[in-house]
Amino acid sequence: MIGFQLKRTLKIGVKSLWLHKLRSMLTVLGITFGVCSVIAMLAIGAGASEEAQAQLKKLGRDNIIIQSVKPPENQRASQEQSRLLQYGLTYTDLDVISGTVPGVIRTVPTRQVRTSIFRRSHRMDTSIVGTTPEYLPVTKSTILEGRFLTPLDMQTKSNVCVLGRHAQEVLFPLEDAIGQVISRSKLRFRVVGVMTSLQRGKFGAQEMAADPNSEVYIPFSTMKRYFGANNIYNSSGTFSAERVELHEIIVATRSPEHVRPAERVIRHILKTLHDKEDYQIIVPLQLLIQARHTEFIFKVVLGSIAAISLLVGGIGIMNISLATVMERTREIGIRRAMGAKKRHIVFQFLIETLLLALFGGVMGIGLGVILPAIVQRTAGMQTSVTLWSLMMAFGISAAVGLIFGIYPAYRAANMDPIEALRHE
Repeated sequence: MIGFQLKRTLKIGVKSLWLHKLRSMLTVLGITFGVCSVIAMLAIGAGASEEAQAQLKKLGRDNIIIQSVKPPENQRASQEQSRLLQYGLTYTDLDVISGTVPGVIRTVPTRQVRTSIFRRSHRMDTSIVGTTPEYLPVTKSTILEGRFLTPLDMQTKSNVCVLGRHAQEVLFPLEDAIGQVISRSKLRFRVVGVMTSLQRGKFGAQEMAADPNSEVYIPFSTMKRYFGANNIYNSSGTFSAERVELHEIIVATRSPEHVRPAERVIRHILKTLHDKEDYQIIVPLQLLIQARHTEFIFKVVLGSIAAISLLVGGIGIMNISLATVMERTREIGIRRAMGAKKRHIVFQFLIETLLLALFGGVMGIGLGVILPAIVQRTAGMQTSVTLWSLMMAFGISAAVGLIFGIYPAYRAANMDPIEALRHE
């Protein structure tokens, strides 16, 4: 009996909506665009957050990254006369951090030299990075071809190198790089490996090092042997010289729980050893927490904007439902006179508003899935449509249909049957 009544009510509701196709479609569009905006905004926000968090995870949640930075201008005035600017991390910093900070399992030093690399007719402006074999596991990098630096390379100060992916594509566009030789002035380096594509970026106000895909990695001992600690630049008649022993120290801790205590100790050590602010400390774990907090705020803001769109759609449904009640006043009076109860009238009008909302929700889900894909293809932004966002958007559309249909339904049910029959 209940199934028959529900089927009959649905049939009447569909027929009533079909009689006013244009009006019903315009009403549905309000819900459609509201649901679409919910899904699309959440997808774009989730995609941007996932991309940032993925980059931060690649830096290592267990790591602390210390970088040399040029001190402020007012702290460099005393060195201007010597024309040799000395700043940044030192070997002493590396030794003290390695030997005294609790929870530290590895410290990986790096030093960079900006230069030009040649391979026959191919030339590339890049950075030669001197580092140790521990660089690979600490940075969670992987090798595309060949191998990475080894302890034997460090001991023998070998002239071997590992190329970043972009450096390999520029210097060896048509041939295998492994076993080939690249040159820097009179120096020759044999390529033993190629790194997979790496990503670094700008997180908050802190910018990471240059593009690692364009860098050339050599043993740290080889870097000390050939390049020392001084960098001399002579361009367009302008001479400048800098002395930087280490450009970066990557500190690997035992677990994320050791990161905060280790960071505090490292800050104290560097503050004691340095008389100027010529370093910065980057904690990927802290940046990851900030990124997740930003993601939550972003979702709330985008969700609020999308909710306004759904509210407008809900108001449209209520407006049309009230107009429908006025048009069908005489029908309501006849049904009441023939024995229909108030709950039957309420149920009838709620079914109609719910059909409008659900149909709009289905259309909105379709557009909400397509729109992020278009944005990702055209704008190059990463998007992520999740199942829970589809379910939430569809559930909200159903809730909007019910909530905004209640008042018109009860207004129809509470009409006086006699007055309704007299209505023209």
